[in-house]
Amino acid sequence: MITDPWFYVAAVPAIAIVGLSKGGFLSGLAILGVPLLALVISPVQAAGIMLPILISMDAIGIWAYRKSFDLANLKVLAPATVLGIAIGWATAAYVSEAHVRLIVGVIACAFTLDYWLGLRPTTHGEAPNRVTGALAATIAGFTSFVSHAGSPPVQMFLLPQRLPAMIYAGTMAWLFAWINLVKVLPYFMLGQFSPENLSTTAVLLPLAPVAMLAGIWLVRRVRQEPFYKIAYGCLFVVSLKLIWDGGWEVFG
Repeated sequence: MITDPWFYVAAVPAIAIVGLSKGGFLSGLAILGVPLLALVISPVQAAGIMLPILISMDAIGIWAYRKSFDLANLKVLAPATVLGIAIGWATAAYVSEAHVRLIVGVIACAFTLDYWLGLRPTTHGEAPNRVTGALAATIAGFTSFVSHAGSPPVQMFLLPQRLPAMIYAGTMAWLFAWINLVKVLPYFMLGQFSPENLSTTAVLLPLAPVAMLAGIWLVRRVRQEPFYKIAYGCLFVVSLKLIWDGGWEVFG
């Protein structure tokens, strides 16, 4: 088990934010989990520690949205995510921790700029497009494999469709439950479930349902915009730090 107190200074808020996000509060900011942990441990190890925690949250999400999802979108997205995960698995031996840190930082930075600058297309009720959906899902599978950061490509595909809120949330919940389960085998083959990682996960795991249920409760009662501004500001600073560290090791 990791005993460094600085790890838990980062891990507790990271899991809290991920749980709140997957519960619907601060939606989309689950991407902050691995970048926060990557400040104190390897991003590869951070991803391994987070996966069982995410799966436990997925179980709650599946129960909450067991009847609310868009099957047509899932049929387009789910198979293509496997290709993205396979690409991540196949290239894992050639990508160093510095590369992963740089990739995570770039993804987090792009996600922040997208929020601040409004780069996503305006929603106008588009129907699902198989080619666009497959491309978005493949990218999501890869980025999710590397750093559990698969939501931005999928959100950019789903949001223009203007799905009802419950259907949108349920579709995301079902899709990422599938993605995280598919990642179990390659993570196991890569040694991500080491005794140290699993014991650390076991310590942090009780926070997962508490944070997610708190997110479900808060989304119905608290204005989110002030929290978004703070959270995205933190994510931007973290992303710059990861880009600096990873870029220095890769290019320095």
